[in-house]
Formats: sequence, structure tokens, C-alpha cells
Amino acid sequence: MSLQTDSRNFSERTTEGLGDSFMRSAVGSAQDSLKTRRLTAAAALGDWEQWRTVGQLIRQHTLANLDFYLEQLADNVERQGGHIYFAATKEEASSYIRDVIVRKQATRIVKSKSMVTEEIELNHVLLEAGCELIETDLGEYILQMDDWDPPSHIVAPALHKDREQIRRVFAEKLGYTGDETPEKLAGFARTVLRQKFLDAEVGITGCNFAVANLGAINLVTNEGNGDLTAAIPKTHIAVMGMERIVPTLEEMEILDNLLCRSAVGQKLTSYITVMGPSAAGETDGPEEFHLVVVDNGRSDILGSEFNEALQCIRCGACLNVCPVYRHIGGHAYGSIYPGPIGAVITPLLGGYGDYKELPYASSLCGACTDVCPVRIPLHEQLIMHRQKIVEQKRTGASDRIQMKAAAKLLSSPALFGRTLRLAHSASRIMSKHGRIVRGPALIQGWINTRDLKQPVKQKDSFRAWMKERKGDSEQ
Repeated sequence: MSLQTDSRNFSERTTEGLGDSFMRSAVGSAQDSLKTRRLTAAAALGDWEQWRTVGQLIRQHTLANLDFYLEQLADNVERQGGHIYFAATKEEASSYIRDVIVRKQATRIVKSKSMVTEEIELNHVLLEAGCELIETDLGEYILQMDDWDPPSHIVAPALHKDREQIRRVFAEKLGYTGDETPEKLAGFARTVLRQKFLDAEVGITGCNFAVANLGAINLVTNEGNGDLTAAIPKTHIAVMGMERIVPTLEEMEILDNLLCRSAVGQKLTSYITVMGPSAAGETDGPEEFHLVVVDNGRSDILGSEFNEALQCIRCGACLNVCPVYRHIGGHAYGSIYPGPIGAVITPLLGGYGDYKELPYASSLCGACTDVCPVRIPLHEQLIMHRQKIVEQKRTGASDRIQMKAAAKLLSSPALFGRTLRLAHSASRIMSKHGRIVRGPALIQGWINTRDLKQPVKQKDSFRAWMKERKGDSEQ
């Protein structure tokens, strides 16, 4: 899987999302539940807004000194006997990992949940190389068994599936004979996956944060699969976006607190692990450790007007409050990164060619900005994207003509006044029961989801009222 999960146009994807009543119900229910849990967990910390400010400052400081901390990380990884590789592109990253596996003559791979490995198309590369690759996060495992169905949420990838769908997938692909009880489904998956862990030759994980002064990585998981993936196979390969780094354990602790509460509404998730190369004489952990640091366009974002997007800690909180995500679901974004943060970073990583519609998939209500634990101004960045899209003339010719006409009309008081005098009678053919029901593309997009009243008659307009009042006052 790559950054792009669906090559259909945005309109087709959103239409399908709007028509999926189960998905919309599941997303709505999850949003409501996670909102309550997040507020409760955040309140337990005390001054949540102060925590957000500290988190923001940590991320901004790290990004401003990213070269220093990446060099420090590399030195400490190598000092402990580990290997670190800086990949400029997704091809370099996936090729390095494939080469390590080929050199080890390994074919059995277990993998824990990682968005950046999806971004670099690692699964596709390893499957082409003939590896047996198993996703060990339960949600990702379900999607893999369902013919690699794309994730629909950053934290809960299988949110769009119900228990019966999962039971059917397990029955068809794995011979499961039980019912759709969650405990039985999870127990069955645990039994299958446990043997995969024991048989694996290489384990691949993501990285929530790399700790620069330790030369180690931090994993935050609910299922423990990350620990098993890293500790049981003889070779552990961790993959991280180059911005996912903290100076010390102290900063990691603050960000983990923000991450866990924002992602799933827990004070801490079940497993908070710091790991790296195994020291001499240690009986557990891998014999060989590789850390792959991925750029893949991030250095172009660094220092730009979108720099704050790199503060993201992938908690998914913005998805959990977004009204657009609630109605269209994750698959409609056509990217492994859905929701408001996806609408910001996907065009940055993948370009406007395929993703120019995403910045418009927002009501600009600002809920995403309000909830972000590291204070990314998401709605402002979406506006900046829209500005760039217009400046680069990536909008349709019809839209550009309509906007130019609107600009001319609104910038001329005399022309605007004359238009208002004709507005009521001219709008009759577009109106029904006092509401406009059809019109040009820009208007149609609005009235598809909102009421737009027919303009009032000239004698009832504000200008007529004001003229009458001024006349009274002058007498």
C-alpha cells in the first residue's frame, strides 16, 4: 500500500462514504465515546491547556534543532552496536529494509502497526520479494486478511468493520468456526499470531518517538504486539519519519501523556516501551537492530509555512472531532492519512495533482485545532493550502470564472447595489418555497447541504430600510 489508497476521484469516494450507513454510525459512535474519554483523561492531568503548550514547545524546539538531534540519535545508536540509515525517498527506505532481509536470508516477517511503512509501500516491496509478511496489530491483521483493505483511521484502522464482517473474514481466510463475540474473535487471532511471533526471523516496527540522547525508540501500543515484534525475532528493524524524535526521556514522557489521552482517552496505554540495540550479555531482545529514518518530502516541509504540520504525533484526535470525517469516513480521503491532519500532510507529501480536493474537505470549524495536543493550527493550514491551489490555478476553469465574477461584483458597491435590486426576481427560476434549490457549481455545492434563502424583494431589503430611515432622520 502507498500513500494513495484509492485512485477514484474525490466525488466518487465521498458519495460512497455518504452512502455507507454502517460506517457513518460506527464513526459517529466512536467519536462520541472518544470525546468523553479524552476529556476525562485530560482533566486528570490538571491544566490540560498548559500541557498542550508544553507539548507544542517541545515539538517546535525539536524541529528547530532537528539536524542536531538526528546526529545525536545516530551517534548513540551506532555506539551501542546498532545500524542507522537515512532514507531520502520511500524507494531508498524500502530497498534498504528489503536488502537487510535478503542478506539475512529471512522470509518470515512480523510487523507492528506503522503508518510510515504504509507510506513507503514496504508491504508491497516485501511481498514482491517473496516474504511471508504478517501484520500483528489486530486491526491491521483484520485488514490484511480482508485482502489488504486500506485503514480508515490513524489509530483504529478497522473502525469501518463490524463484528459480523470480521467473523466472515476469519471464517473465509483462516477457517474460524466460532461466532462474532469480540472475545472469541480476539482469542482466535491471538492463537494464530502467537505462533507467527515465534516463527518470525525479522520484526518490523514503527516508532512513536526516537529518544536522541539514548539512541533508542519509544513504542506506544495497547496490545503488546509491538514488544513481541521487536523482542522475539533475531533482527529488529524500526522505521520512523525523521521528525518523530525527542531530546530525552523527559520530553518523551510529556508527549506520551498527551498522545495516550488524545488518541484513546487513556491515562497511559497498556505498553509504553523504550528499546534499542541489545547490550552485550543481554538474554532478551534482538541480535541485530536497524533504525531507518525516512525523509520522503519532510525536509521540503521543514521551515516552510506548513512547518507546524510536522509537530503531529499521530494521535488521531482531530479525526475524532471532525464533522466531515464523521460523514464521509476515512476511505473517502484516498490516503493512508485521513481526517484534518491527512488533508494537510497528504498534499504536502503527495502533491496537489492527486490531492487538491482534500483541503476543501473541511468546514473550517476549527475543532481540529482546538483538540490538537500539540496545537497545530490545522484549519489555518487548510486555508493556506486552498490559497496555494488557487494561486497555482489548480481549480477548474468554471470555478475560476465564477470567482472572478464574484470578485468584480463584490468589489463594486454600485454594481452590487444594482444586482441586489434584481436579485429577488432573477432568483425565482432557481427557487422553491422561498429557498434556492439550484444554481451554478459554487452555489450548488452550498445548497446541497445547507439552506440558502431566496433574496428578499427590493422594498423589503436592508438598503431600502436604511434609505427610509435616513429620509426620516433628515426631516
